[in-house]
Amino acid sequence: MMKFTPVSLPEAYVIEPSVYQDERGAFYRYFCKDEFKEIGHEGEWLQLNHSFTTEPGTIRGLHYQLPPHTEIKLVRCIAGRVFDVIVDVRKGSPTFLQWFGAELSAVNRKMLYIPRGFAHGFQSLTADCELIYHHSAYYTKGSEGGVRFDDPLLAIHWPLPVRNVSERDRHHPLLTDEFIGI
Repeated sequence: MMKFTPVSLPEAYVIEPSVYQDERGAFYRYFCKDEFKEIGHEGEWLQLNHSFTTEPGTIRGLHYQLPPHTEIKLVRCIAGRVFDVIVDVRKGSPTFLQWFGAELSAVNRKMLYIPRGFAHGFQSLTADCELIYHHSAYYTKGSEGGVRFDDPLLAIHWPLPVRNVSERDRHHPLLTDEFIGI
């Protein structure tokens, strides 16, 4: 069994697997189609990605796919610790431009379920972090969007001083009143 805990943004969940331990180690399930149906997820995972981040304080994101290529993500940390962040960028949403963050780690085994229409990013809290991403849609070049990690309109509280951000992520435009969402 998995525990699905709704977060402050609609349709997003922190997921904790039941861990079975004995003298050999541990076993847990991190996906079961029947259990995910309970939160309304009935699609398939079409793409799996893996990221490796070497330096604490590094930020990746905040990224999203534009319609009609929006995607659901399931993110899991398999090495190290990260502060994982989602931002609601759905046009007309009552929680538009609100963010939520959670610590994901190999130790706590928590996962984040990210609905369509959310930007996603994370900050590595330790060296050598690895994340596995499950995607409900294929990546489509030219359909990606981004929100700056340091956008004052969002005021995300990153736990560590920011040390490393890609050129692309540093140059996402700041949000203005003209951004109505996706």
